[in-house]
Amino acid sequence: MKKKLPFLFIIGFIIVSCTKDQMPLLIELDNELRAKIRLISPDGSTDFYKLPNENDLNAIPQDIKNPLTPQKVNLGKLLFYDTGLGQDALKESGVGTFSCASCHIPEAGFRPGTFQGIADGGKGFGINGEGRRKQANYTESELDVQSARPLSLLNVAYVSNTFWNGQFGGGGVNEGTEDVWDLSEETALNHLGFEAIETQNLIGIKTHRITIDKELADNFGYTSMFDEVFSDYTEEERYSQETASLAISAYIRTLMSSEAPFQKWLNGENAALSYDEKKGGILFFGDAQCFQCHFDKNLGSEEFHALGVNDMDQIPSFNTAPDDKRNLGRGGFTLNAEDNYKFRVPQLYNMEGTEFYFHGASKRSIRDVINYKLAAQSENSRVDQSLVSDKLNPINLSEEEISQLEMFIKKSLKDPNLSRYQPVTVPSGFCFPNNDPDSVLDLGCN
Repeated sequence: MKKKLPFLFIIGFIIVSCTKDQMPLLIELDNELRAKIRLISPDGSTDFYKLPNENDLNAIPQDIKNPLTPQKVNLGKLLFYDTGLGQDALKESGVGTFSCASCHIPEAGFRPGTFQGIADGGKGFGINGEGRRKQANYTESELDVQSARPLSLLNVAYVSNTFWNGQFGGGGVNEGTEDVWDLSEETALNHLGFEAIETQNLIGIKTHRITIDKELADNFGYTSMFDEVFSDYTEEERYSQETASLAISAYIRTLMSSEAPFQKWLNGENAALSYDEKKGGILFFGDAQCFQCHFDKNLGSEEFHALGVNDMDQIPSFNTAPDDKRNLGRGGFTLNAEDNYKFRVPQLYNMEGTEFYFHGASKRSIRDVINYKLAAQSENSRVDQSLVSDKLNPINLSEEEISQLEMFIKKSLKDPNLSRYQPVTVPSGFCFPNNDPDSVLDLGCN
């Protein structure tokens, strides 16, 4: 009489057999994906797309006028989150209630959790910032909001000219635009010779009503940190918005999505990507033509393209208008009509985590973004189809292929551990990233 094999043994045998059958196919996909990447990589290797660890400061691009040190990065991290520095609020109810992180939340990919970030004049947080709303005693014009959706701060160390229109930073694509720099207080700072991130933050810290001075530094315990990091500054200049902005810029440069599955796969962990993710990656670097614009190390680029998406004033929003120069994209900065409606190509890591995409927050999901780009049809009545980038052309993909491409962008490019970039506490002892009463309740602060 034959012995019967245990049921679990049979099931296990089937699973192992199926896995072995899939192994050659997965290896083929790995090889195909690597071949696709090498074909479009600027240096012909997959290594080009590896991002450094945030602690490997020597490997991170930095401003020669603002070199990275562990002490400066740590100071910048604390300043970035500390709501105690929100002292320039327009109303008493806003003082000490907001921070840089009010609009750049780790869980939301260092973007706002809502379509528009609100710093001063906002209240509430929700879970990932989606519960932020206007304080009743602030008028719309008094809010600190932006008329274009804030870009992610992830991997911005690889961006030579920041903002949707690339207006910050005197090098890169801004060489030759010097004649328009002095037309605004913001872009006049390009003359100082700092790189883009540093230049943007020199004005940003003022625009967003953040301050630091000797009294605040003493009260909140920052003095010794500024003394160590900025000992080359005179005491009169050491505790200032300028030094604070440089420290914050140093911290921002270290925000790398180096723990994303795609990064692990690039470093040899083939199992970090599933079958569908690998198929999606092959589409991204192949037939879907995403690489035509998203080819730099951070899967963005220094290019500007007109996609014809709607502007933020075309949805219910604060402080927006049809004649806002930000609606012109690159042309709003260069004043060159040929640049109108062209916006920078953003990096693609951690796009999952919030529901708003493009400069006008006009799309609500990654799949919506993919479908829009595959259709290649302007939705904005202000942007004629003839103005849409010649890199955006109709592409036919099956529903399965669209799902695989979505999986690659949504999962493979998502670093699941961005909380490592925020402190446990800040020197002021305040709740962060917001400190208004509603946020304190939402965040569970003591």
